[in-house]
Amino acid sequence: MRILLRLLLVAALVLPALPARAGQPLHIAFPEFWPFFSQAEGGKVVGFFHDIVTEALERRLGVPVIWECYPWVRCQERVRDGRSDAMITAPTAERALYADTHPTPFYRKDLVVFAAPDHPRLAEIRALRSVDDILRGGFSVVTYIGNGWSKEHLAGVGIPVTETSCFECVWPMVAARRADLVVEWPKAAWPAIRHCGLADRVVETAAVLDSMPFHLFIAKNSPHVGLLGPFEQAIGAMRADGTLERILAAY
Repeated sequence: MRILLRLLLVAALVLPALPARAGQPLHIAFPEFWPFFSQAEGGKVVGFFHDIVTEALERRLGVPVIWECYPWVRCQERVRDGRSDAMITAPTAERALYADTHPTPFYRKDLVVFAAPDHPRLAEIRALRSVDDILRGGFSVVTYIGNGWSKEHLAGVGIPVTETSCFECVWPMVAARRADLVVEWPKAAWPAIRHCGLADRVVETAAVLDSMPFHLFIAKNSPHVGLLGPFEQAIGAMRADGTLERILAAY
Protein backbone atom coordinates (compact mmCIF):
# COMPACT_ATOMS: atom_id res chain seq x y z
CA MET A 1 0.00 0.00 0.00
CA ARG A 2 2.82 2.38 0.86
CA ILE A 3 4.47 1.78 -2.56
CA LEU A 4 1.12 2.29 -4.34
CA LEU A 5 0.58 5.61 -2.59
CA ARG A 6 4.08 6.69 -3.50
CA LEU A 7 3.48 5.84 -7.18
CA LEU A 8 0.18 7.70 -7.21
CA LEU A 9 1.93 10.74 -5.75
CA VAL A 10 4.62 10.57 -8.43
CA ALA A 11 1.96 10.30 -11.14
CA ALA A 12 0.16 13.33 -9.73
CA LEU A 13 3.37 15.32 -9.85
CA VAL A 14 4.52 14.12 -13.25
CA LEU A 15 1.42 14.30 -15.42
CA PRO A 16 0.74 18.05 -15.00
CA ALA A 17 4.40 18.70 -15.78
CA LEU A 18 4.36 17.06 -19.20
CA PRO A 19 5.00 19.45 -22.08
CA ALA A 20 2.16 20.33 -24.42
CA ARG A 21 3.77 18.36 -27.27
CA ALA A 22 4.15 15.16 -25.23
CA GLY A 23 1.78 13.31 -27.58
CA GLN A 24 4.20 13.70 -30.47
CA PRO A 25 6.89 11.04 -30.93
CA LEU A 26 10.31 11.47 -29.36
CA HIS A 27 13.00 10.39 -31.85
CA ILE A 28 15.92 8.68 -30.11
CA ALA A 29 19.12 8.05 -32.08
CA PHE A 30 21.04 4.98 -30.91
CA PRO A 31 23.99 2.81 -32.06
CA GLU A 32 24.27 -0.97 -32.21
CA PHE A 33 25.64 -1.71 -28.74
CA TRP A 34 24.38 -4.90 -27.16
CA PRO A 35 22.96 -5.30 -24.51
CA PHE A 36 22.09 -1.58 -24.29
CA PHE A 37 20.21 -1.61 -27.57
CA SER A 38 20.28 -3.52 -30.83
CA GLN A 39 18.13 -3.66 -33.95
CA ALA A 40 16.82 -7.19 -34.49
CA GLU A 41 15.21 -8.69 -37.59
CA GLY A 42 12.25 -6.73 -38.86
CA GLY A 43 13.56 -3.54 -37.30
CA LYS A 44 12.52 -4.43 -33.76
CA VAL A 45 14.73 -2.77 -31.14
CA VAL A 46 15.81 -4.79 -28.11
CA GLY A 47 18.13 -4.23 -25.14
CA PHE A 48 17.80 -3.04 -21.57
CA PHE A 49 18.28 0.69 -22.28
CA HIS A 50 15.47 0.36 -24.81
CA ASP A 51 13.27 -1.42 -22.26
CA ILE A 52 13.97 1.06 -19.44
CA VAL A 53 13.33 4.15 -21.55
CA THR A 54 10.26 2.65 -23.23
CA GLU A 55 8.77 1.80 -19.83
CA ALA A 56 9.41 5.32 -18.51
CA LEU A 57 8.35 7.34 -21.56
CA GLU A 58 5.71 5.30 -23.34
CA ARG A 59 4.04 3.31 -20.58
CA ARG A 60 4.31 5.75 -17.69
CA LEU A 61 4.35 9.15 -19.41
CA GLY A 62 2.38 8.35 -22.57
CA VAL A 63 5.08 9.67 -24.93
CA PRO A 64 5.56 7.55 -28.09
CA VAL A 65 9.19 6.84 -28.97
CA ILE A 66 10.73 6.24 -32.39
CA TRP A 67 14.14 4.52 -32.25
CA GLU A 68 16.59 5.44 -35.04
CA CYS A 69 19.72 3.29 -35.50
CA TYR A 70 22.91 5.01 -36.71
CA PRO A 71 26.67 4.80 -36.11
CA TRP A 72 27.45 6.46 -32.78
CA VAL A 73 29.14 9.55 -34.25
CA ARG A 74 26.08 10.19 -36.43
CA CYS A 75 23.76 9.77 -33.43
CA GLN A 76 25.52 12.62 -31.68
CA GLU A 77 25.58 14.75 -34.84
CA ARG A 78 21.85 14.22 -35.37
CA VAL A 79 20.99 15.38 -31.85
CA ARG A 80 23.38 18.32 -32.13
CA ASP A 81 21.88 19.35 -35.48
CA GLY A 82 18.25 18.81 -34.41
CA ARG A 83 17.53 15.89 -36.75
CA SER A 84 16.86 13.57 -33.77
CA ASP A 85 15.46 14.63 -30.42
CA ALA A 86 17.46 12.51 -28.04
CA MET A 87 20.20 10.00 -27.30
CA ILE A 88 21.33 7.94 -24.32
CA THR A 89 24.90 8.48 -23.18
CA ALA A 90 27.23 9.78 -20.48
CA PRO A 91 27.53 13.49 -19.70
CA THR A 92 30.46 15.40 -21.17
CA ALA A 93 31.18 19.12 -21.44
CA GLU A 94 30.79 18.95 -25.24
CA ARG A 95 27.37 17.26 -25.11
CA ALA A 96 26.15 19.80 -22.56
CA LEU A 97 26.56 22.52 -25.20
CA TYR A 98 23.70 21.21 -27.35
CA ALA A 99 21.62 18.89 -25.15
CA ASP A 100 20.11 18.90 -21.66
CA THR A 101 19.74 16.00 -19.27
CA HIS A 102 18.42 15.03 -15.84
CA PRO A 103 20.47 15.05 -12.59
CA THR A 104 20.52 11.35 -11.67
CA PRO A 105 21.87 8.63 -13.98
CA PHE A 106 19.45 5.75 -14.56
CA TYR A 107 22.35 3.29 -15.01
CA ARG A 108 26.07 3.08 -14.31
CA LYS A 109 28.58 0.82 -16.04
CA ASP A 110 32.00 -0.09 -14.69
CA LEU A 111 34.93 0.69 -16.96
CA VAL A 112 37.54 -2.08 -16.77
CA VAL A 113 41.00 -2.40 -18.30
CA PHE A 114 41.60 -5.06 -21.00
CA ALA A 115 44.95 -6.02 -22.55
CA ALA A 116 46.73 -8.76 -24.49
CA PRO A 117 47.74 -11.72 -22.30
CA ASP A 118 51.25 -11.70 -23.81
CA HIS A 119 51.83 -7.98 -23.18
CA PRO A 120 55.33 -7.60 -21.68
CA ARG A 121 54.01 -5.14 -19.08
CA LEU A 122 50.88 -7.09 -18.19
CA ALA A 123 51.73 -7.14 -14.46
CA GLU A 124 51.88 -3.32 -14.48
CA ILE A 125 48.62 -3.13 -16.43
CA ARG A 126 46.90 -5.42 -13.92
CA ALA A 127 48.03 -3.06 -11.15
CA LEU A 128 46.44 0.04 -12.73
CA ARG A 129 43.83 1.67 -10.51
CA SER A 130 43.27 5.12 -12.03
CA VAL A 131 43.56 7.22 -15.17
CA ASP A 132 46.58 8.89 -13.56
CA ASP A 133 48.25 5.47 -13.36
CA ILE A 134 47.78 5.03 -17.14
CA LEU A 135 49.30 8.46 -17.76
CA ARG A 136 52.25 7.91 -15.43
CA GLY A 137 52.90 4.48 -16.94
CA GLY A 138 53.02 5.87 -20.47
CA PHE A 139 50.39 3.40 -21.73
CA SER A 140 48.42 3.89 -24.94
CA VAL A 141 44.69 3.17 -25.35
CA VAL A 142 42.51 2.12 -28.28
CA THR A 143 38.81 2.95 -28.43
CA TYR A 144 36.07 3.65 -31.00
CA ILE A 145 35.20 6.95 -32.67
CA GLY A 146 32.66 8.92 -30.64
CA ASN A 147 33.65 7.62 -27.19
CA GLY A 148 33.12 10.86 -25.27
CA TRP A 149 34.37 9.47 -21.95
CA SER A 150 37.67 8.49 -23.53
CA LYS A 151 38.01 11.82 -25.30
CA GLU A 152 37.45 13.77 -22.09
CA HIS A 153 39.10 11.57 -19.46
CA LEU A 154 41.92 9.87 -21.39
CA ALA A 155 42.90 11.90 -24.46
CA GLY A 156 41.95 15.05 -22.57
CA VAL A 157 44.72 14.52 -20.01
CA GLY A 158 47.39 13.59 -22.54
CA ILE A 159 47.08 9.78 -22.80
CA PRO A 160 47.74 8.56 -26.39
CA VAL A 161 44.39 7.32 -27.73
CA THR A 162 43.80 5.65 -31.10
CA GLU A 163 40.22 5.65 -32.42
CA THR A 164 38.86 2.89 -34.63
CA SER A 165 35.79 3.01 -36.85
CA CYS A 166 33.68 0.61 -34.76
CA PHE A 167 33.41 -0.95 -31.30
CA GLU A 168 34.45 -4.44 -32.45
CA CYS A 169 37.50 -3.02 -34.22
CA VAL A 170 39.28 -2.21 -30.95
CA TRP A 171 39.80 -5.86 -29.97
CA PRO A 172 42.06 -6.95 -32.87
CA MET A 173 44.09 -3.79 -32.18
CA VAL A 174 44.74 -4.61 -28.53
CA ALA A 175 45.22 -8.33 -29.26
CA ALA A 176 47.94 -7.43 -31.78
CA ARG A 177 49.44 -5.00 -29.21
CA ARG A 178 49.01 -2.02 -31.52
CA ALA A 179 47.83 -0.28 -28.35
CA ASP A 180 48.50 -1.26 -24.74
CA LEU A 181 44.98 -1.45 -23.43
CA VAL A 182 41.25 -0.90 -23.79
CA VAL A 183 39.01 0.66 -21.13
CA GLU A 184 35.52 -0.80 -21.52
CA TRP A 185 32.44 -2.36 -19.91
CA PRO A 186 32.88 -6.16 -19.66
CA LYS A 187 29.24 -7.02 -20.45
CA ALA A 188 29.55 -5.37 -23.86
CA ALA A 189 33.21 -6.24 -24.37
CA TRP A 190 33.03 -10.02 -24.12
CA PRO A 191 30.32 -10.63 -26.76
CA ALA A 192 32.38 -8.49 -29.16
CA ILE A 193 35.66 -10.22 -28.24
CA ARG A 194 34.12 -13.66 -28.79
CA HIS A 195 32.54 -12.55 -32.06
CA CYS A 196 36.01 -11.56 -33.25
CA GLY A 197 37.40 -14.95 -32.23
CA LEU A 198 39.79 -13.36 -29.75
CA ALA A 199 38.66 -14.85 -26.42
CA ASP A 200 42.14 -16.33 -25.86
CA ARG A 201 44.00 -13.19 -27.00
CA VAL A 202 42.40 -10.58 -24.75
CA VAL A 203 42.41 -10.61 -20.95
CA GLU A 204 40.14 -8.71 -18.56
CA THR A 205 41.99 -7.29 -15.56
CA ALA A 206 40.65 -6.37 -12.13
CA ALA A 207 41.39 -2.70 -12.78
CA VAL A 208 38.11 -0.75 -12.55
CA LEU A 209 38.92 2.86 -13.47
CA ASP A 210 35.54 4.54 -13.33
CA SER A 211 31.80 4.05 -13.27
CA MET A 212 30.21 5.72 -16.28
CA PRO A 213 26.78 7.32 -15.66
CA PHE A 214 24.12 7.01 -18.36
CA HIS A 215 21.43 9.63 -18.95
CA LEU A 216 18.75 10.51 -21.45
CA PHE A 217 19.90 13.61 -23.35
CA ILE A 218 17.39 15.77 -25.25
CA ALA A 219 18.47 18.47 -27.69
CA LYS A 220 18.10 21.98 -26.28
CA ASN A 221 16.04 23.01 -29.32
CA SER A 222 13.72 19.97 -29.16
CA PRO A 223 10.08 20.58 -28.20
CA HIS A 224 10.46 17.55 -25.89
CA VAL A 225 13.16 19.02 -23.66
CA GLY A 226 10.55 19.55 -20.92
CA LEU A 227 10.26 15.76 -20.56
CA LEU A 228 13.51 15.49 -18.61
CA GLY A 229 11.97 16.29 -15.22
CA PRO A 230 9.06 13.85 -15.63
CA PHE A 231 11.50 11.23 -16.97
CA GLU A 232 13.66 11.57 -13.87
CA GLN A 233 10.59 11.11 -11.65
CA ALA A 234 9.41 8.10 -13.65
CA ILE A 235 12.82 6.45 -13.30
CA GLY A 236 12.68 7.11 -9.56
CA ALA A 237 9.31 5.38 -9.38
CA MET A 238 10.63 2.44 -11.41
CA ARG A 239 13.55 2.12 -9.01
CA ALA A 240 11.20 2.22 -6.00
CA ASP A 241 8.71 -0.36 -7.29
CA GLY A 242 11.36 -2.82 -8.54
CA THR A 243 10.72 -2.39 -12.28
CA LEU A 244 14.27 -1.19 -12.97
CA GLU A 245 15.76 -4.22 -11.21
CA ARG A 246 13.43 -6.61 -13.06
CA ILE A 247 14.40 -5.21 -16.46
CA LEU A 248 18.13 -5.46 -15.70
CA ALA A 249 17.74 -8.98 -14.30
CA ALA A 250 16.20 -10.12 -17.61
CA TYR A 251 19.53 -9.40 -19.32
